[in-house]
Amino acid sequence: MKKAALIIFLIIFSLAILSKISLAQIDTPTPLLNMANCDACGYCKDGSLPSTWEKCRDCLYPGLKGYSATENKTLEGLPTPDPDHHYTMLGCLSTKPGEFTKQISEFFFVIVGGIAFLFLLYGAGIVATSQSDPEKLNHGKRIIYGAIIGLLFVLFSTFIFNFIATNVLKIPGFGS
Repeated sequence: MKKAALIIFLIIFSLAILSKISLAQIDTPTPLLNMANCDACGYCKDGSLPSTWEKCRDCLYPGLKGYSATENKTLEGLPTPDPDHHYTMLGCLSTKPGEFTKQISEFFFVIVGGIAFLFLLYGAGIVATSQSDPEKLNHGKRIIYGAIIGLLFVLFSTFIFNFIATNVLKIPGFGS
């Protein structure tokens, strides 16, 4: 029984080694010089195009804007991706201080603007349905005023932050 198991093990082991040797001896076609198989955005020569490939390519390879997938220049010589930009699920994020704060402030303004708009609608709804009840009318006005003041607070705090970073602290990357 032990001899049979040992013989079966040796046969499987020798077949595995021979198959690896024979696979290694198969001639593989040489790829074109200066031609990569895939880029950093997941686009490969013989594969399908990722859904966000053009946005990722514009982010990581900013010098190659305007090319379509059929004339993909990222695979020719595979340029080095821009080390200051990273494509994430939030979009293209920069590591440069000025660009990063601009991106974050734009994202922040979209969120705050959406919330302020919803509070404006809510306050307007309360005012519209107050039915001459002075307490509900004042409550709706306070909500509308709060939404406007909150939006102005965020706007001015961003301006003050950029002013301090540019003119007072002179942080590189801020300003023009």
